[in-house]
Amino acid sequence: MIYFDNSATTKPFPEVLDSFVKVSTEYFGNPSSLHNFGGLAEKLLSQARAQAAKFLNVQSNEIYFTSGGTEGNNLAIKGTAFANKKLGRHLITTNIEHPSVRESIKQLEGFGFDVTEVPVDSNGRINVTTIENAIREDTILVSVMHVNNEVGTIQPIKEIGQLLKHYPKIKFHVDHVQGIGKVALNINDCHIDLCSISAHKFHGVKGTGLLFVRDGVKINPLLNGGGQEKNLRSGTENVAGAVSLAKALRMILEKQQQELGQLNLISKRLRDGLSQIEGTVVNTPEKHAAPHILNFSIPHLKSEVFVHSLEEKEIFVSTTSACSSKQKTTSSTLLAMGIQEERAGSAIRLSLSYSNTMDEVNTVLSAIKETIEELRKVMK
Repeated sequence: MIYFDNSATTKPFPEVLDSFVKVSTEYFGNPSSLHNFGGLAEKLLSQARAQAAKFLNVQSNEIYFTSGGTEGNNLAIKGTAFANKKLGRHLITTNIEHPSVRESIKQLEGFGFDVTEVPVDSNGRINVTTIENAIREDTILVSVMHVNNEVGTIQPIKEIGQLLKHYPKIKFHVDHVQGIGKVALNINDCHIDLCSISAHKFHGVKGTGLLFVRDGVKINPLLNGGGQEKNLRSGTENVAGAVSLAKALRMILEKQQQELGQLNLISKRLRDGLSQIEGTVVNTPEKHAAPHILNFSIPHLKSEVFVHSLEEKEIFVSTTSACSSKQKTTSSTLLAMGIQEERAGSAIRLSLSYSNTMDEVNTVLSAIKETIEELRKVMK
């Protein structure tokens, strides 16, 4: 089996699973309990928070554990909007965000908030000037993803942060779910106020994630109850999930430091190989693109048929994002980039991890060429 769908989810590291099982088995007490057994769980939770903060170069009190990217994005966007609505009701985002951002903002429009979606260029990248031009007196939040989950375009996060330094009322949220462990992001240098990550995108356990909230930034909770996570995210804490997330974060950042060069070489080989296959068009830009995502189209072939044909060869890829693939809708990201609907409707996403090899890339390229030829014979 060759797995090239790592942007949908990754295989957990064995060490991460071991830590999750160990904590779940031996330290299953409730961190809020008064007895010592609960105290041990609370200590582990605090250690995991401190470790995650260290790896992200932020403070421990700025880390809030969540169930993943969707919750983190919802909490950041809605929590900021409701907490700061007296200062304004205008939000700025882009037209290629993840559904958890788009739908959160859409819901806020129903509560009377006004939204500006800035467009992207043909490479899927925004111009910082468009953000600046969209800012109004009542703007309170800018939300921009770091790495696009469909085509891998890297947004100018540092430049946006530098711009927003001059607008202290505006909070800056970054969806870092696809970038973590592959594309470096310095939260402090980029002047980010809120940042979401999800562990299952970097070989952690599903249902675990975290939200960075800069000290002093006010947001409202979405979940009310026992007041866990400093009243921001009530509910009995997932200690095993937090511990395993911290371990996965350490391991993926080590791999980024040690193996990013090889991942870049594999990605280049994949791009070069695809460009040589007749009938394929690469949609991922050459510049400002993450090394682990490559999106291409095969005009006149249905992407779902192609995905299932590769699956028969035990090669697993995807069409758009996992959140949208079963809806069989044309990629809104590619359409926003100005790509025609026919080409956008035949898009395939290949997404890599550090465990993929050059041999696998060569096998996949041969399979792609072979599958295209097979399907075209059937179509004649």
